[in-house]
Amino acid sequence: MTELVGVGPWQGEWPDEDHYDPELLRDGDRRNVTDQYRYWTLEAIVADLDLRRHPFHVAIENWQHDFNIGSIVRTANAFAVAEVHIIGKKRWNRRGAMVTDRYQHVRHHETVEVFTGWCRDAGLTVLGIDNVDDSVPIETASLPTDCVLVFGQEGPGLSDEARAACEQTLSIAQFGSTRSINAGAAAAIAMHTWIRQHAL
Repeated sequence: MTELVGVGPWQGEWPDEDHYDPELLRDGDRRNVTDQYRYWTLEAIVADLDLRRHPFHVAIENWQHDFNIGSIVRTANAFAVAEVHIIGKKRWNRRGAMVTDRYQHVRHHETVEVFTGWCRDAGLTVLGIDNVDDSVPIETASLPTDCVLVFGQEGPGLSDEARAACEQTLSIAQFGSTRSINAGAAAAIAMHTWIRQHAL
C-alpha cells in the first residue's frame, strides 16, 4: 500500500490568516512542499519565496527540446534560485519539474543575443558550465554573487554563440570515460557550488 504524501484535512479550528487556502484546509494538502508551506495558497508560497530568493540565475539552451530542463527547474526551486532562463524553443517537458515550475520564476529568451542583453541590463555575470579545453575547474573558482550559470544541451554542450557570450567557462571534474555528465546533474552541482560559497 502506498503511503499518502502530505497531510490530511486541518484538525480543529481553522486559522484565519490570508495565506491559508480554504480548500486545502478542508481536503488536506498532498503537495510536495515543505512543512512550513502546508495549507498555504500557491500565491502566498511564491510571494514568500520571493522575499528570500538568492541573487543567482540559471539558464539552459533549448534547441533540441532537452528533457533535462524540468529537472533543472526542480533543483533551482530547491535552492531558491532567482530565475531559470530558457534560451531557444519556448516549449519544454514540464514532467521532470514535478510541479515546481509553479513556484519557480521561468523566463524565456528566443536567442542567445536577447538573453545576454537581458543579463547585461540586469548586471549579471554570465558563466558557462561545460567541459572544454579552456574551462576553469568549478571546484577552485570563485563564483560572483550576481551571476547566471548557463548550460548547453545534453551531449553537445554549450553552443558556440553561448560560449562566446560567457565571461568564463567552468568545468566539473570527471574521472571516467564519458565526455560529460547529465545536464541536470551538472546543473545541481553548479548550483550547489554557488550555495556553498554564498549561502552557507
